[in-house]
Amino acid sequence: MKEFFINVIRYPRYLIAFSLGVINSIIEPLGERANNPVTAVALIGAFISGLISLGLILRAMVDPSSLT
Repeated sequence: MKEFFINVIRYPRYLIAFSLGVINSIIEPLGERANNPVTAVALIGAFISGLISLGLILRAMVDPSSLT
């Protein structure tokens, strides 16, 4: 049973390491391309558009009017 809990403890560390690796592999190329001002503006616009889309999707999923 002790080995089971040791394995369970490893999974959050793996998840954090995997997530940081994915984030690093996405941000590093974008940082290299941000030297061009036009590309930097496009990246900022894409980021803001993504946040707005995420907000609208979450608002549609958790619509308070559908609870009544």
